[in-house]
Amino acid sequence: MSGALGSAKKRDANFELLRIIAMFMIITLHYNLHSNALLELGVPATKVQLFATLLESFAITGLNVYVLLSGYFMSRSNVRPSRLLSLIAQVYFYTIVISLAMIIVGTYVVHSGNSVFKMGQYLFPISSEHYWFVTAYIIMYVLSPIMNAAVNTLSRKQLKWSIIGLLVWFCFIKSIVPVMFVTDNYGYDFGWFICLYLIAAYIRKYDVVLFYNAKRSGLVFVFSCLMIFAMSVVLHFINLKTGRFNYYATVPTHLNFIFTLTGSLGLFSLFRFYRMKEGKLADISRFLGPLTFGVYLVHMHLEIRDRWVVWMEHLMGEVPAESILLFAWHYIRSIIIVFLAGVFVDWIRKMIFDFFGRVLQDTWMFKKLRQWDKDLC
Repeated sequence: MSGALGSAKKRDANFELLRIIAMFMIITLHYNLHSNALLELGVPATKVQLFATLLESFAITGLNVYVLLSGYFMSRSNVRPSRLLSLIAQVYFYTIVISLAMIIVGTYVVHSGNSVFKMGQYLFPISSEHYWFVTAYIIMYVLSPIMNAAVNTLSRKQLKWSIIGLLVWFCFIKSIVPVMFVTDNYGYDFGWFICLYLIAAYIRKYDVVLFYNAKRSGLVFVFSCLMIFAMSVVLHFINLKTGRFNYYATVPTHLNFIFTLTGSLGLFSLFRFYRMKEGKLADISRFLGPLTFGVYLVHMHLEIRDRWVVWMEHLMGEVPAESILLFAWHYIRSIIIVFLAGVFVDWIRKMIFDFFGRVLQDTWMFKKLRQWDKDLC
């Protein structure tokens, strides 16, 4: 995630812009899910559902892109323990502060019979997968020194075949076999993140030029996303007529589906070729990029993730189910509001963290932490 890429040198504006775009994609996925706008198996498709599925087919690549960015940068730098602790502190900040805020305003949801489990989700947000992405990401982060050592030690052929082996296990087989495997979690776990990390590390170490140029990279991205859409629609209609492929009809929008991977690599490659000119857009990208992790943590909090679309409906009316244009207008306004609200909140959080960092920088604990960073890096 963006928060793990802190560095003393100037950030690459093109990748920060990609990070922002990826977050908009992620919000799109959650908007489609919680507005019930996607195709429903066994139910005839509407125009709005087809349009939302088209959006989904492009947006599903955003999550992989986020992890590719992390692998690309983290694999070339030393992993600092202080950065991991800061990341965990950020997760706890939102887990606790948002919950307290919801209690104060009287909208905290109390679930009878499972209050102990819910308390566990707040006290141990990483272990309990309060945020599944964060759980997978932190495991990947903890393992990153081991992966970096492997990347720097293995020969190119050894690393390449290790990645191919992981792709066969996590991606290739599940993409063609219409059976759900017990070990497959659709890419929503640290195993797939490790695979993406190593792919990005391989690209970085050997300066691999994917798809030759920016134009071809863009075409790979668009073609892959259109294939995801086409397969989703075809499988939906086959299921509607025959009742078959109840599982496989969902596979094209899995994170570890082959076209989701190629689409993600196409988009990532496009922004590797792209060089943003210094100016306002570059400055804005560098400012917003590091705050996007906070956008995720805010709108995916347990007390918010199932409700923010409803709040958008209170603000702008119900999600249109008949008109594509009205649906698109509702969707665009919603994701922009969520993104800007998340950025604002995380900007405040960052100022709070920076303040305490300055106040406590000369304490024994912070000196020990800096020494720990120095010893391990």
